[in-house]
Amino acid sequence: MYNHKMDFQGPTEETNTTKVRRFIKETIRVLRITKKPDQAEYKSLLKVTAIGVAIIGMLGFIIFLIKQLLF
Repeated sequence: MYNHKMDFQGPTEETNTTKVRRFIKETIRVLRITKKPDQAEYKSLLKVTAIGVAIIGMLGFIIFLIKQLLF
């Protein structure tokens, strides 16, 4: 059952300075827990990214060819 006498605070409105401070604090926290990838990890990330770019490029080229042949 809902108790009307409970202390309820509505949504608090954040000021711009509060938002900026929170963003900076979260950014610093993320930068502290990240690490520089070693060479093997970097190479594997590079391969996966290159494969993804190649697949998207081929897909775009195939769509372009189909469009040119049909219209």
